Order: sequence, then structure tokens, then C-alpha cells
Amino acid sequence: MFDTVILLSSALERSIFMTVLSTHDPNLAIIPVETLADLNALELEPDALASARLIAFVTGVIVPPRVLDQLGYGAYNFHPGPPTYPGWAPAHFALRERAAEFGATAHVMVARVDEGPIVGVEMFSIPPGTSMVCLEGMTYARLAYLFWSLASQLATCSQPLARLPLNWSGKKYTRRDYAAMCDIAPDASRDELDRRIKLFGDQHASAARNTPAPKRTNTRTGSLLFAADSERTRSRIASAARTT
Repeated sequence: MFDTVILLSSALERSIFMTVLSTHDPNLAIIPVETLADLNALELEPDALASARLIAFVTGVIVPPRVLDQLGYGAYNFHPGPPTYPGWAPAHFALRERAAEFGATAHVMVARVDEGPIVGVEMFSIPPGTSMVCLEGMTYARLAYLFWSLASQLATCSQPLARLPLNWSGKKYTRRDYAAMCDIAPDASRDELDRRIKLFGDQHASAARNTPAPKRTNTRTGSLLFAADSERTRSRIASAARTT
């Protein structure tokens, strides 16, 4: 019997998302986890996994296949990019490739990252001159809205969510691809430095000066998850909830 949600997210979203899910089912047991160690600990309680569904929201944690196999009601991930940008740091690669549109994707989690059936998508056009921070902010707002729109089904329906007639496409970028993109040649032109700074923020500026970059929260969106260290993220979730 479905009675538990395992919520894999940062502490920033945890309290709000738990409240949203509980609103739809006050009797739902919600287990918050944040790390791989937290997930591994759940394996000691196979009965709990058998009655649970896992929801992952913008996390760098790769859920082990053995955990996915034990979940009785599946696992769903909220990916900070559209189906055309699976993998690591999708917003960075979209800006580098001058993509005209972007989005957020909800999908079934399977053993291979960002390959499961798609159950929800929110798309939007990228305005000219959009910076990395702005793009990730717009993406986060769409992710929050997508979570809100699917929360009722995730909290109350024991059946799998309906699959959309959409497929993943495009190159699945990795951490190695992202690291290579961030590497700045010592003889890079001023124009190239300016372009990197415009697209990817002050980490490239710091690298060019050989000085430490400001500390940012490192998630699967890349090095500059919008407002991950501020209350603006919480406000965006609440705002998305109020406008639906």
C-alpha cells in the first residue's frame, strides 16, 4: 500500500515541499533525505521502500539502481532543463549553444540518468541577452510550478503518472564536459573572457585572475544555481504556488 514519499532535495525546498505534499494527503509519511548516505540508510528498511515513492528535486545525488528497484511506487526526478538538454549543467550548455528556448522536465527515474519516461514539461523562450543567473532563475520557477502541478498525483495516486509522448534528445553532457567548458586557456582573448563572464558569471572572471571564486552551491544545474543561498528561492516556490 502506497503511504510514503521519500523526498530527495536540499534543505531549502524541504519544508515547503513537505507542506505541499501533506496538504494533498495529511496521512502521507514523508522521509526527507539529502545525501547518498541518507539513501543507503533506507536500504536497511526494505518494507518502507516497498510502500514508498521517491521524488528528487534538482539534486546531484545519483540514486543507486538497487534503491530504485526496491521502491514499490516508482521514482520521479525534476530536471533543471528541457528534454533536449539531459545531463549535467543544462543551462550552461544551452546558453553556450545559443538555444532559443529552455525548460524544466519531470521524468521517471531509471538506472541511467535522464533517460526515463517523461511525465511533465514546462518550456519557455530565452530572451536575448539572458545571463546564466537569470536563465537558472527562470528555470527554477518552472520547476517549482511543475512540482506544484504534479504534487497532488505524486502524493495521492498509487498508479504511475501518465507518460507524455516525448523523448529525450541531444547530447547528455557530463561533469567532465562542464569542466572542459570552464577551462580558460592562458592566451584566451579579451573577447573570449568577456563572453565567458557574460554567460557563466564571476567564476570565470576569478579563474582569469587566478583568484578564488565566490563559494556557490554546486548542484546539477552547475555552479550557479539561482539563489540557492538566499530567500529568493523560497519566495519563487511560494509565488508559483499562489499563482496556480
